[in-house]
Amino acid sequence: MEVQFFEFEAEFVRSLRCVPMIVRFKVDTCGLKLSLRAWNLFDDSVRGRLVVLPATTPTDTARYRDFVVAALEAVDQPVVNVDVEPLPAWMNRSAVPGPVARKARSLALDEPEPALWSRLNPLQRFALTKLTRGSNEHSRFLPALREFGLTV
Repeated sequence: MEVQFFEFEAEFVRSLRCVPMIVRFKVDTCGLKLSLRAWNLFDDSVRGRLVVLPATTPTDTARYRDFVVAALEAVDQPVVNVDVEPLPAWMNRSAVPGPVARKARSLALDEPEPALWSRLNPLQRFALTKLTRGSNEHSRFLPALREFGLTV
């Protein structure tokens, strides 16, 4: 299985000092919250497994969730459940989510064209949506737009 890391993550992805988007995607999919503190308490083998373990089928997702829960318990961190949206906005290939459009406009950019948005894979759409939240995410939004071919 090929692991997808993004160029906008390059500064931290080799060391895995921050949670890569692929892990954030999987953790959201299985209904858990993973703090940076907990991530940094995991050893390299746990981090590596969180990157490569699949979470595409219901069975995979349940196994992934069990692994995350066990990893959190092993480092004495709380297990925080979050609601899993049945149809998150980023899954809609035909409409750019409001937060993504607003963030682009806040940077004096045109919002992504729906035709270009529809060509993105689910992880790319998830990443752009995630990058509209949180104070430290904003600096990666524009590089992600560029990487995904949504702006120059």
